[in-house]
Order: sequence, then structure tokens, then C-alpha cells
Amino acid sequence: MNRSGQIGWRVAACVLAVFVVGACGSSTPSTGGISAQPTGDINFGSDSSFTGPNASFGQEQVAGCYTAVSLINQSGGILGHKAHCSIIDNRNDPADGVAAATKAVATISNLEGTLGPGGVATATEPVYEAAKITMMADTGDSAFNQTHDTYFWRITPPDSAGGYAMAVWALKQNYTSAAAVFSNDTTAQTSVPTLRSGYKKGGGNMVADISLVPDQSSYQVEAARVVAAHPQVIFTEADSQTDATFFKAFQQLNGGQMVPIIGTAPTITADWAKAVGNAIGSANLVKYYVGLQPYVAGTGPSWDVFNTALLADSAEIPNPSQWSADAYSMTDYDGINIMALAMLAAKSVVPIDYNNHIIEVTAPGSGKTDVISFADGKAALAAGKSIHYIGAGGAVNFNQYHNYGGDFSANGYDASGNPTTAGVVSAADIAKITT
Repeated sequence: MNRSGQIGWRVAACVLAVFVVGACGSSTPSTGGISAQPTGDINFGSDSSFTGPNASFGQEQVAGCYTAVSLINQSGGILGHKAHCSIIDNRNDPADGVAAATKAVATISNLEGTLGPGGVATATEPVYEAAKITMMADTGDSAFNQTHDTYFWRITPPDSAGGYAMAVWALKQNYTSAAAVFSNDTTAQTSVPTLRSGYKKGGGNMVADISLVPDQSSYQVEAARVVAAHPQVIFTEADSQTDATFFKAFQQLNGGQMVPIIGTAPTITADWAKAVGNAIGSANLVKYYVGLQPYVAGTGPSWDVFNTALLADSAEIPNPSQWSADAYSMTDYDGINIMALAMLAAKSVVPIDYNNHIIEVTAPGSGKTDVISFADGKAALAAGKSIHYIGAGGAVNFNQYHNYGGDFSANGYDASGNPTTAGVVSAADIAKITT
């Protein structure tokens, strides 16, 4: 689902990269107290896929980064340092991801934290962990559900929860027979096991289970299998062109008729909606499609700060309004703010110093001051207050594994192409099919 993937056969490349990075890590602890501080500007990485079929993932992530650093710099920066975003393109490939992360650690000046890693995190996360670089990760890979890594923090629910959320939403609509149609790449497959098990436990029957080789010219055979199974609903995750080609074939073979479609979070992008809408008709997209993603309200004072700054930055963020209601852009924005506020609390921009202050600025507590932005938090910390950051995506309360769970929303589109919310799947709903 969202930004995950588990790769086994390239472990050797990852291990080699860890040794390389271990020798050139960017943060060196001092003999006591706060580490020596860098001079000049600091950089936050944005580790995602910026090229290939999943290029929209990177644009979604860096939109949050650009928005956050713009506001940080307007507020005077962090301890005298101006902040920047640095793109790290993992190409949604483990070997490319390891190479990109290794190069970033070695060559990006004052790399003091990163968003991601995302889709190939099991390969690339050890690179950043070995280099002692704090990560605000949006990977959904279940390998990190109970991690003990020091510098890894996950700011979105895991894909395992997303698979269950899809199952719950279908069952709430009384869809008791379904087809699973997912790309066979590792990123798309991570939510499938819990989708299958949760749907079955809730009383659903998976009548077809199809893996698509991405970007083929035709999926007539696969579509015919799904049509013959007569599902009430189709679960999916694939890149925009793959799903567009499949659903066009399904519609043609099904007498021009569609059935409801429930997608994972990566299907909730303008590119996917445009491609699939063109393939099956925009009216059918509006009528039949929803995608499940981590729930964020998209309203309130924290979101207002985010959205105003986002919309003002069209120079760096093309068509910025497409990310206004995007859960990942919001939480990535929050991830930068969390690191920046932890830096202020630690009086250091070096991860080995500020990493342990992340809980301090995010955990609720008696006597803490709620803050809704970097500027708000900076002022409160300067006044000697303890803070609780509540961001555009809501409050983030990390557990002992540096993970954060939450609710999911079912999102679709109206006739004008604007995002809509059909309803919410709560963590309590998910628990009913997992326990």
C-alpha cells in the first residue's frame, strides 16, 4: 500500500551501503553535551520515488516539505539556520534507493533529517539508521511495526492497517464477494495479506485474486477472470496506467457496466483519477470509486496554516491545491515541523542530540501548551513552555516502537474532480476483524 515494500534478494547491496555510510555519517557525537553544530544552511531530505510510474509519491511528499520549510524560514529558521528540502529519488527500486540514500548521506551538505524512506524502506532505512539521521517515514511496511531502530519514526499507519480498513469499508457497504486486483510489485502487495484475512474474518468471500504485471498493453485475460467471478466490488492498487487499462477492459467485457472500486491510498492522486476516469468515464469514477487513506480532517487552525502556505508556493509546487486534502502531504509537513521543534527543544540541529526530544514535543501531557505550527511552537519554547504539537494531520502520539496508528477515511471525487469523503473507518472498527 502507501509507501512500502519489502525486498529480500538485494540485502547484500543494502549491507554494503550501511558499511559505506557508517564510515561517512553526517553526525558525530561530541564527548559530552551538545554535538558540534554545522555552519550554514541545513537540509531535510525527501526520500521517495520521483521518476517512473510512482513519481506522484515524491511530488506528494515534497509538497509537504516545501510548505514546512517555507514557514520555518519565514519564522527565522532553526537556531540561526535556514532550512531547505533536498530530493532523494529512490525510483521505487531497492538498489536505486540504496544508491540514492548512500549518495545523499555522503554528499548533501548538513543533511540533518529526512522524510521517508518510503516504498523501498526495508532496503534504504538501514542506510539512514547507520548514519544516525532521523527519519519521519511514510512507509507502510509491516517490517517496521515493532522496530527498535533509534532514528526511525513512522508518521502514518502501517499498510497492514490499511488492508484491514479496505476490508471494513467493503463489509460496511454489504459487499460480501470481492475481487483483489493488485500490481505484482512489492509496493502494491503489502496491504494484500491483511485485506484477505480481514475480509474473510468479517464474512467476505474473495472470488478472484489477480496480480497484474505493470504497464502491459492489455489485461483482457485478467479482466475476463474477474468478470466471470461476478464480484460485488474490486479492491485495487496499481499505477495509473495499469489500473486504467485493466478497468477499461473489465468494463468492456462486463457489458459496459462497472462495479464499486475500493483502492489503497496511492490511488488517491490526480494522475490516477484522471487516467482511470478517462478509461471508464468520469461519471463512473465519481459513482463507483473510493480510496482508503489515513484520516485527516483537512480543517481547523493547523490545517489553515498548512494550506495557506501550500497554496502560496506554486513556484516550487505545481498545482498546489491538489495536495490540500492529501493526508501524506499534510503528515510530511508535520514531520518536518516535528523535527524542527525537536531541534529547538534540544538546542541542536544534529540528530544525535534532537532525536530523543521528538517525544517531548509530540506527546500529550499535563501542563503542556498545544501548538499548531512551527512559529507557535518556537515562541512557546522560547518562553520556557513544554509543548504538544498538533499539526495539519492532527496530533501524533508515537508508541514505544516509534509508530503511530489511527483512523482511515474513504475518499472519492465529485463531478468537478474535487476530493470528497464518504466516511471514516475507525481504529475500533479495524480491531473487530483483527482480534
